[in-house]
Amino acid sequence: MGPVRYYFSIFLRRFPYFLIVALIVSVASFIVARSLPATYVSTMRLIVESPQIPGNLAASTVTTPAAEQLQIIEQRLLTRPILLEIAREFQVLPDQDEASPDQVVKAMRKNTSIWISSGLNQANLMTISFEARTGPIAAGVLNAYLTEIQKLDVSYRKERATDTLAFFQLEVDRLSNELSRRSARILEFKNDNSDALPDSLQFRLAQQGALQTNLEQTDQQIFSLKSQRENLMNIFSSTGQVVGPPQQNQTPAQQQLSQLQSQLDNQLVVYSENSPQIKLLRARIEKLEKVVAAEQANAPAPSNQTGNSSLDLQLAQIDSQIAALEDQRRVLQDRLDALTLTIDQTPANAITLAELQREHDNIQNQYNVAISRLADASTGERIEVTSQGQRISVIEHPSTPSEPAKPNRLMIAGGGAAFGIALGLGLVVLLEILNRSVRRPEDLISKLDVWPIATIPYAPSRGEVLMQRAVWGGIILAILIGVPAGVWAVHTYYLPLDLITERVMDKLETYW
Repeated sequence: MGPVRYYFSIFLRRFPYFLIVALIVSVASFIVARSLPATYVSTMRLIVESPQIPGNLAASTVTTPAAEQLQIIEQRLLTRPILLEIAREFQVLPDQDEASPDQVVKAMRKNTSIWISSGLNQANLMTISFEARTGPIAAGVLNAYLTEIQKLDVSYRKERATDTLAFFQLEVDRLSNELSRRSARILEFKNDNSDALPDSLQFRLAQQGALQTNLEQTDQQIFSLKSQRENLMNIFSSTGQVVGPPQQNQTPAQQQLSQLQSQLDNQLVVYSENSPQIKLLRARIEKLEKVVAAEQANAPAPSNQTGNSSLDLQLAQIDSQIAALEDQRRVLQDRLDALTLTIDQTPANAITLAELQREHDNIQNQYNVAISRLADASTGERIEVTSQGQRISVIEHPSTPSEPAKPNRLMIAGGGAAFGIALGLGLVVLLEILNRSVRRPEDLISKLDVWPIATIPYAPSRGEVLMQRAVWGGIILAILIGVPAGVWAVHTYYLPLDLITERVMDKLETYW
């Protein structure tokens, strides 16, 4: 017997096992292919469009990248409240009233497919498809998705722009109040230290120098008058005579009066009495005469009378000049002390004022920046309110499918039959591998290492052949009828095969 005939005879011998396995898988595949519900798929495509206004002219404050924006929209779309509301509106599940919210959300997410494509120098696209038991439900759910996406996109961008504008408005108000407070603090400090500010330091230093000079001159005049008085007393004590009142003992008003009178005499030689210069000189002389008369009337009485009226008069005039100069010296000294105190306080005030001004300048800079950014935020908010910024548009609207997209019943039935045949052949091969019995002369040689002289095949009688054929025919017939009937009974009375298949595929995480 040749190898082909031998293996074919083995296959015929194991044919019932092959037939059982192949029929079970094939019939189950056929029933599943027939019983799987039709699935309708609707698809829509979205694109992220660039802003309508060029960014170099007016930029939006919402700078979320397009890919990130699509991902945010996807996550917000698949949230539990939105999915439950849409499923309740379209009754997506056939037995939705009996399903729990978790089951509904799980089914909605399972039936929803979202693909996002983006890249450098590429348009950002989003493709969304939904599977449902009818075409109108699939299209209705996608239309609801589209409405939610557009609403989410607009609300997200408007909220971001409005929040940005509100933030900078609050920041500007805060910095404005802080700037006012700092300005009031600087003004208060300047008012409290108006005479010791660094701005007037040079002027006060000049005043200090002038006062010191005046004070030195006053001291010299006092010293000179005191020396003159002492000389007069010495001369009177040694000679008993008094020299006429020297010119230097006259008061400044008396000296100026003498000078003006001398000048008048000289001018009268040249000009007439009606000359304006003569009239002016006479008016000044009259005014000075009144001043000299008042000084002589207010002159203190000489304390040290010498008995010589001329000497007493000169001494009284000298004492009056010394007293006036000493009063003037005290005034100068007080002014000099006060001015020195303000000059000494100026460095500390300069440091404090510089610190206050520096803080004020920092707040001013922050305020200027906030004002600029507030203007940008206002422009960006207007761009988003008028929908001129980046937005999601539809390039392919959802359509109602007229034919189911799944399942492919022919592929499921044919594939199941092929798989059943392969599985049956595999069972036959496995049984033969496990069978160690001797059935051919070659088996005797390989297992016992003996060479038979001859082999005599078994020759059944005609009755045995007919009986054997009848038994085989009955077995085959029983298999052909019983196996499909058993599979149908399991599908009908125990658990639908499509449900069993779906559970198995869920376990294996495999989808068609």
